[in-house]
Amino acid sequence: MTQRTVLVVLFDGVQSLDATGPMEVFAGASRAPGVSYELRTASVDGGPVRTTAGLTLLPDSSLAEAPVPHTLLVPGGRGTRDAHPELTDWLRAHAPRAERLVSVCTGALLLARAGLLDGHRVTTHWNYCEQLARDFSRVHVEPDPIFVRDGKLATSAGVTAGIDLALALVEEDHGRDLALTVARHLVVFLRRPGNQAQFSAQLSAQTARSEPLREVQHWITEHPEADLAVDALAARARLSPRHFARAFRAETGTTPGRYVDRVRLEHARRLLEDTSDSVERIARASGYGTPEAMRRAFVKALATAPAEYRRRFRTPMSTT
Repeated sequence: MTQRTVLVVLFDGVQSLDATGPMEVFAGASRAPGVSYELRTASVDGGPVRTTAGLTLLPDSSLAEAPVPHTLLVPGGRGTRDAHPELTDWLRAHAPRAERLVSVCTGALLLARAGLLDGHRVTTHWNYCEQLARDFSRVHVEPDPIFVRDGKLATSAGVTAGIDLALALVEEDHGRDLALTVARHLVVFLRRPGNQAQFSAQLSAQTARSEPLREVQHWITEHPEADLAVDALAARARLSPRHFARAFRAETGTTPGRYVDRVRLEHARRLLEDTSDSVERIARASGYGTPEAMRRAFVKALATAPAEYRRRFRTPMSTT
């Protein structure tokens, strides 16, 4: 039996779920025969730390006493805004020795300060992607995905995305069946690919202030198979196409075309995950018209074809 040590770094102001969410995944996987993750926690001096929620966590040891782990996990939280020079120095010296380096949420900021993200593709909480890219010009920030793998480095978006990443790591280590078992135990879905956007179309775009545009947004969501060209949407809003396009972007922060693209992609994704409908039928129901048009949209947005997406992320208990 191969034992993999998972060391979670703790500090004052850590987001508790960034640390405990992935730990619960690894602990759940360790209940399976032949699977062993040794979970360890450490702070700079080995003393207790206080989380953003006010919980006090007692680490197993100081960082100096911690073993070289297979997986080193650095969570986020308000505490990452501080300099943490001792923690940064320790990460710079010891993190490269880990076989897998993982950050959750703004834990990426700590890794960036230690120079461990230079030249790598990474992500973090959506609210800090711009800061990460601005402050660390050698880091290639991808703001959309919920997690990004780049060699031995794995970074995730905020909070619950750390659970998605941990499930992906368990699947990598021990296969999909075990990861699915853990996901069911935690009552979460093992179906969010790393390149899925951090926001749905409805969350990534602002809700329009004016009622005609809000109604158009709702119409798009409820009728992805309809004619959603700008002219048709403008007519529904009783505006000229030019006025509609400018007003929609001003009020939602995105163009009508991009909003439609996201809604259709999400609708097709849900049907692939939750039904046994044919790809051709899903393409029509989602407004793509043809399977080839849907395939191009999936490859562009998710870097995978619909059939492969379904194979990896369809819920086993799906029904038609």
